Amino acid sequence: MSEGEKARLTAWSHELRTVHQRLRAALEATRDALSSQQDAQSATRDLLLFCHGFCAALTAHHEGEDRELFPAIAAAHPELRETLRRLEQDHSMIAYLLGGLEKAVAQAASPAALERHLDGIFAIMESHFRYEERALLTVLESLDLRADPRDVFGPL
Repeated sequence: MSEGEKARLTAWSHELRTVHQRLRAALEATRDALSSQQDAQSATRDLLLFCHGFCAALTAHHEGEDRELFPAIAAAHPELRETLRRLEQDHSMIAYLLGGLEKAVAQAASPAALERHLDGIFAIMESHFRYEERALLTVLESLDLRADPRDVFGPL
């Protein structure tokens, strides 16, 4: 295997870690925007901006994995199908939690209520990312997937 081919293969594991770091940072920026506001109206207005970007990025990341990455892993590593199913279930749960956050923002919920939504998303997201990285990084270092990383992991 050439160095270029090896670099392309190991780039998938690096790309996954990088996207997870960017999503963590986006959630932290969202939380910071909420905690820096004194009144509910300002918090809600700022959270609309941050949440829209964060929610869209996280959703695109999970949709890309479900559409592009997980089928490729399942084809190359059928023994991981149950792991992939669990990760897809996490994607559904996170989508549900994001929907709850978006609804709370649209209804101008209190900063405390919004913070509870963010705490729940953070807990599930972090658990999901750690599990995904433990289960898939080694596989991603040898996965032969010819796709645009933005299609696989989202626009981050």
